[in-house]
Amino acid sequence: MRMSLRATILNHWLRWTEKPFLTRATSPRALRISFELKAALFFRGPLGVLAEWADLAGKPALKLRATTDETAPVLLYFHGGGFVFGSPRTIAKMVAHLAKKSNARAVLPQYPLATEAPFPAATEHAYASYRALVDQGVNPAQIIIGGDSAGGNLALSLLAQIIAAGVFALSPVTDLTYSGDSVTANAETEVVLPASRMTDMTEAYIPDHPRDDPRVSPLFADFHGAPPVWLAVADTEILRDDTLRMAERLRAQGAPVDLTVEHDLPHVWPMFHTLIPEAHETLNALADWIRVQTRASAATR
Repeated sequence: MRMSLRATILNHWLRWTEKPFLTRATSPRALRISFELKAALFFRGPLGVLAEWADLAGKPALKLRATTDETAPVLLYFHGGGFVFGSPRTIAKMVAHLAKKSNARAVLPQYPLATEAPFPAATEHAYASYRALVDQGVNPAQIIIGGDSAGGNLALSLLAQIIAAGVFALSPVTDLTYSGDSVTANAETEVVLPASRMTDMTEAYIPDHPRDDPRVSPLFADFHGAPPVWLAVADTEILRDDTLRMAERLRAQGAPVDLTVEHDLPHVWPMFHTLIPEAHETLNALADWIRVQTRASAATR
């Protein structure tokens, strides 16, 4: 796919503004405020999707309803932000577009963030959120789990523990040992994430825990019997190899994998659905995949 002019402009803007900000910022509060403001300013959701907050597993969750069908698939989605910042609000408009395209409902848990709540708080709440949906009567065969970046980590960590129709992850971090070559090889081509800050993020999330534990680095988990997985990353990201090696491991253990690798798009580019056409192209492809998985699960349950 040839990159659009708008994506080229976005890359320059992110390189000149967002990447330097993430390089300099040291306060979780500053990161959180900045991300919330930018998400409110730059992103727009679709018409016809209702949003409401509700309790899920003892914490707030944002529920998005793109259909009145109570049997429609449920997207259990975990936001990104390096385990330190971000919230359901910062990614809700992208997920609303995805829910509308796939005729689904969505639930976005507000999971605990580091540094206040380091590992295992986020992973435990992710699992508790899944269990709460099942306890509410949602059929596991109609649950699709997803996430971006750090949220993709949580989604893939859940994959090794639960039953679902499928799991998807956008530019996920899957290896907190950072052993992939792209962490250093793509340090300059990456337009959003500063490679120099990855260790800081890890220290905040898992200060005193082995980084190759499959619960924090799903690249090392056992995925035998896993449902279909959909992964997307750009070839210029520092997390490129996290996704490519994740796909290899899943396939080696028998899991069906759909892998999308785009050229020179920014980290979690579907987030920029208001700004670049590539975002909607990817969301359309993902929505098609979601419909296929939930139809197949419904037919066999």
